[in-house]
Amino acid sequence: MKLLSIIAVTFLLSLGVTKIFYGYFDYIFSGNLGLSVFMIFTGLAHFKFQKGMALMIPDFLPAKMFLVYFTGVLEILAGILLFFRAFREATAIFLIVFLVLVFFANINSSRKKVNLFKGDFSGPGMAYLFKERLPMQIILIVWTWFFGIYLPAQ
Repeated sequence: MKLLSIIAVTFLLSLGVTKIFYGYFDYIFSGNLGLSVFMIFTGLAHFKFQKGMALMIPDFLPAKMFLVYFTGVLEILAGILLFFRAFREATAIFLIVFLVLVFFANINSSRKKVNLFKGDFSGPGMAYLFKERLPMQIILIVWTWFFGIYLPAQ
């Protein structure tokens, strides 16, 4: 859940800045900026913690390191595309599907007790999945839908 602080802090700071400079709170921009910073941050983590990320991937999938780098690039690209209105809704839909699919890697990771940061099997296990990861995935999906699809359509 610590990662969600990235979204919250970015969102609140952005709201304050938009109020100061534009005279109103720009919720759509601020919400997407928070998500964008989060996605870019997690995308970059794919390059720093590639060994741990590769351990998360189910055994039946080949080319694990390629998948780690590829999904990292996708996350960074999605974070950038959220800034463009023309791509925002499609990017939000992509991210929702992506977040659902990534959750299966999180289930696999929890079962194997993967420690993402150490790249070994000393992780917290299934308790982490239900106490932290599942609530975080739900919040991310709702946030993505609300700021990427729902509000812009209003």
